[in-house]
Amino acid sequence: MKISEIKAQLNENPTESFIDELKDDPRKGVQQALQSYFRRKKREREKEAAFEQRLQYEHSFWNQGIDLLAGIDEVGRGPLAGPVVSAAVVLPHDFHVIDVNDSKQLSEKKREKLYQVILEQAVAVGIGIADAAEIDELNIYQATRKAMLQAVQNLQVIPQQLIIDAMEIDTSIPQLKLIKGDAKSASVSAASIVAKEFRDHLMRFYDRIYPGYDFAHNVGYGTALHLAGLKKLGITPIHRKSFEPVSKFK
Repeated sequence: MKISEIKAQLNENPTESFIDELKDDPRKGVQQALQSYFRRKKREREKEAAFEQRLQYEHSFWNQGIDLLAGIDEVGRGPLAGPVVSAAVVLPHDFHVIDVNDSKQLSEKKREKLYQVILEQAVAVGIGIADAAEIDELNIYQATRKAMLQAVQNLQVIPQQLIIDAMEIDTSIPQLKLIKGDAKSASVSAASIVAKEFRDHLMRFYDRIYPGYDFAHNVGYGTALHLAGLKKLGITPIHRKSFEPVSKFK
């Protein structure tokens, strides 16, 4: 076989006998292709193991007969503009999308793709939003808790257990506060992706309504272009007046 044909077959699902044959092939290009294949398979095993580790809390609750488990996360606590958005996601027991991880670890392209997969496969997804006015009235911490509770209430099912990233909310549903939960629980990872994508889409929409602040790219964070827009145009209804330096432009 040509080396190009061997590489193509290695990219498919080669048999063990085929791999054994390649080990005895004296060509340097074949051995390099084989080593590349071994490295790729090792990365895949490590990714699979990491995903199974992120399902440990889910399996623990599912094994106790708790079938409806919701992971909850939020995004948007730090920006100067836009809402804080929370998502609650209930995953099916056979969920096996190993790339689902903390949204901060994913590229924009990968996150967008996973967002669609999660929406398609999840048992239920709920979104909660606290806008700039609520953030100014309540403070960002309490507004985040409100958005998280709203996300749970907007689920199409009533969960039996919650796993929440580093927070607690006012509900009678049992909840596990999990520090860095978006990296430890697949359900919270999925919620982090949904919340991030939902908010990014919303900020791109706001960019069309309030041009001049570069919301489509900075999603409300205080970048140079955003601050330049504030200086030139002043504040918008989606700016958080209680946040510095927005308060200077009131």
